[in-house]
Amino acid sequence: MISNVYTEIAPQLAPLLDLLAGRRVVALTGAGCSTESGIPDYRGPETRRRARNPIQFRAFVGDHESRARYWARSFVGWPKLHQARPNPAHEALETLERAGHLTGLITQNVDRLHHAAGSRRVVELHGTLTEVRCLDCGVLEDRSALQRRLAKLNPGFAPSARELAPDGDAELARAGAWRDFAVPVCLACGGVLKPNVVFFGEHVPRAVVDDAWALFAQADALLVVGSSLAVFSGYRFVRRAAKDKLPIAIVNLGPTRGDEYATVRVDAHAGTALPALTRALTAGVRAPLT
Repeated sequence: MISNVYTEIAPQLAPLLDLLAGRRVVALTGAGCSTESGIPDYRGPETRRRARNPIQFRAFVGDHESRARYWARSFVGWPKLHQARPNPAHEALETLERAGHLTGLITQNVDRLHHAAGSRRVVELHGTLTEVRCLDCGVLEDRSALQRRLAKLNPGFAPSARELAPDGDAELARAGAWRDFAVPVCLACGGVLKPNVVFFGEHVPRAVVDDAWALFAQADALLVVGSSLAVFSGYRFVRRAAKDKLPIAIVNLGPTRGDEYATVRVDAHAGTALPALTRALTAGVRAPLT
């Protein structure tokens, strides 16, 4: 007997299981895969009410005040992001990969929770917040190490946060609290440090896109999990799958940009739907477990 919550979504899962059973699947994951780990998304049901403009690459690079604001917010928000742990959706995807149902994961997330869950073949379209890169010499620094440097540079800086923000930073409770925040520089060359992620206004590196397409080419079905597909970097894979006539399954709370292309659409929490799907697929059945 499965739990009541699984029983409630079982009818929704039947077409999804029929579609994916016996196929090689590549998963495309978005922020909705991590919301149940406590990391907010940009366009989910809870974030629409407090929409915010993310930092732009040009502002971060060209304006010292923008960098100070970013790093002050990141300093406050990092501990919660760093403590986040994989949820049942991440664990289910790892199980599907280990069982041979997934060729791998293409993720828009920057939290490294797929890696923490044990997934092996992961292409990070937008990079990762767990690293910092020097824009001048390219040297990487661990984000936790940078956090310790930030604390030394800014002793006593401890403003309260209203809430964690989607970028892994935090909304500061006091306006302008960041104005005197000391910005760190590269230890190797004194250059500008930036989180090793793709900011708005940047392009996904060509090599990363190539790796994602290589993973996509090994599959004969696409499973989208927790993404509204509003950003083209992920949406392109849905467009290609539709063009190539690959089956497309979407599991997401709320509408997505790719719904018109979906073969199967499931409106549910990833952390609820994916464990049920995984149980069924790894049991070798084509219908929900009862």
